[in-house]
Amino acid sequence: MGTPQDTYTHGHHESVLRSHTWRTAENSAGYLIPHLRPDTELLDIGCGPGTITLDFAELAGRVVGVDNVAEPLEIARAGAAERGLDDVEFAEADVYALPHADDSFDVVHAHQVLQHLTDPVAALREMRRVCRPGGLVAVRDADYGGFRWSPDNPGLDRWLALYHAVARSNGAFPDGGRLLKGWAQQAGFTDITCTVSGWCYATPEERSWWGNLWADRIRMSSFADQAISRGLATREELEELAAAWHAWIDAPDAWFGILNSEIRCRA
Repeated sequence: MGTPQDTYTHGHHESVLRSHTWRTAENSAGYLIPHLRPDTELLDIGCGPGTITLDFAELAGRVVGVDNVAEPLEIARAGAAERGLDDVEFAEADVYALPHADDSFDVVHAHQVLQHLTDPVAALREMRRVCRPGGLVAVRDADYGGFRWSPDNPGLDRWLALYHAVARSNGAFPDGGRLLKGWAQQAGFTDITCTVSGWCYATPEERSWWGNLWADRIRMSSFADQAISRGLATREELEELAAAWHAWIDAPDAWFGILNSEIRCRA
């Protein structure tokens, strides 16, 4: 069987990386932190600009971050240099064919990765292959069907429906959070611990940050290009959705909540 061909729904526009660089081990991988030790060897898959990876490097031993595109890895390397973490390794790699031997790491981690793949079970099998017996494969993914916000906004309803349509046109799983346990079982794991955690954007500063980055994604990222090229939205409709996000930002009672599912699988 050949390697699946995946399309990353978000792309790597600045508005996407703006979101990724906000993430830390504390706000995005708290469920894993208690399991890290100074001698833990960790592989971070889909590390992007590396902010979570670099936090892991301050808590664990050998840390390797991989992604399938070069651009965010340059940001990750610059961040490592700035923080004086010269022993962290960043490299391009394919989650379906990792360039590591069997049983290479104590922990194999992926944050917001599986939902974007066409074959998440195959990816989990490959993550299990490079994880040592007794080690952990740890995965966290959002569930777009679990997004909630206030006040009601028909534009945001339309945005969420459009996101589902674009992601599914890529063969991806925008509601993948709820599927993690089943995927892990299909990949052969039997010792699986499930938890959930969330992000909430409610203060004026949080609303401005979250709403503006999505307004920019809708208009300028590859998500916009995919929506238009596949006949799922027009340029005019995307501008209307961006305006809906700006209206949400300005509502004094606005908040936005994101449900994230987490699994820790013992190899």
